[in-house]
Amino acid sequence: MGSSITERVRKHREQLRAAGLRPVQLWLPDTSSESFRRKCERESLSLTNDPLEAETLAWIAEVADTDGWV
Repeated sequence: MGSSITERVRKHREQLRAAGLRPVQLWLPDTSSESFRRKCERESLSLTNDPLEAETLAWIAEVADTDGWV
């Protein structure tokens, strides 16, 4: 059974390559980790009372297209 799945995956990848695509591997932060949470908190707190952050958030609110959002 395993070789059947392996063969299907191989064929699928060959089809993707034939279509001009290539595989890409991405490594992303583990958002469930405690260290990620702490880093996000540190970075967020570093922006407290930052005038450029306030200006950026005001600009985002101004240009954001939220029509139709719930």
